[in-house]
Amino acid sequence: MLKKERQAFILHQVNLHNKVLSANLSEEMKVSEDTVRRDLQELADEGRIIKVHGGALSQSFGFGSVPAAKIYAHEHKKKIAQKVVSLIKDGMFVLTTGGTTIIEMARMLPPQLKATFITGSVPAVLEYSQHPNIEVILIGDKVSKISKITVGGDAIAKIKQIKADLCLMGVNSIDPVHGITDNDWDVVQVKKAMIAASQKTVCLTISEKLNSFQPIQVCEVADIDMLITELPPADKLLQPYIDAGLEIL
Repeated sequence: MLKKERQAFILHQVNLHNKVLSANLSEEMKVSEDTVRRDLQELADEGRIIKVHGGALSQSFGFGSVPAAKIYAHEHKKKIAQKVVSLIKDGMFVLTTGGTTIIEMARMLPPQLKATFITGSVPAVLEYSQHPNIEVILIGDKVSKISKITVGGDAIAKIKQIKADLCLMGVNSIDPVHGITDNDWDVVQVKKAMIAASQKTVCLTISEKLNSFQPIQVCEVADIDMLITELPPADKLLQPYIDAGLEIL
């Protein structure tokens, strides 16, 4: 792979999955980790990614509000967010992960909605806090600087005390064989706890993440209830997930 091709691949993976690991990129591109680190540094110097120890993050993990122009597949994520909002009713207790699609959903919540939102995502809490009528509960513990979400034993213990009506989960990768997968061990443990604590789990993902997988499994496809993408439910790309028993919105 030429450098231009490598960096285009890296940038796409960062935008698609929000975070990438140098070791995984090295294996996928069949180059050394030193080569990957140099590419990441150049992309970071150009302001196109955020370089962190062991990998990189998308610009959506930067400080402050992220302009729409810098959010990958922003229009698709807005469509997903609109569908999600239709599921949330007055009086619900809703557990959510973080991510740019969740942020879009938070911004679309109708002002008259009266519900309780529970999350460990710092950016999501900031968005929920601006809503006039919803209650916001932050699950406390150590904050992962990479994902900007609380992780660790205390966070998981608090989630286990919750009986949520709905879990809204941002997805890193999903396919019918490997299920829901991620590349962050600590975040995976939090997501597992959220699924167990909720009556219904809804996974949110742009269609580009369908039929892809990461190293660590969150759950099997059968462990979730609903899948929401920007696609119409009858799209043929979604048929394997319908066959697996998922409700598609």
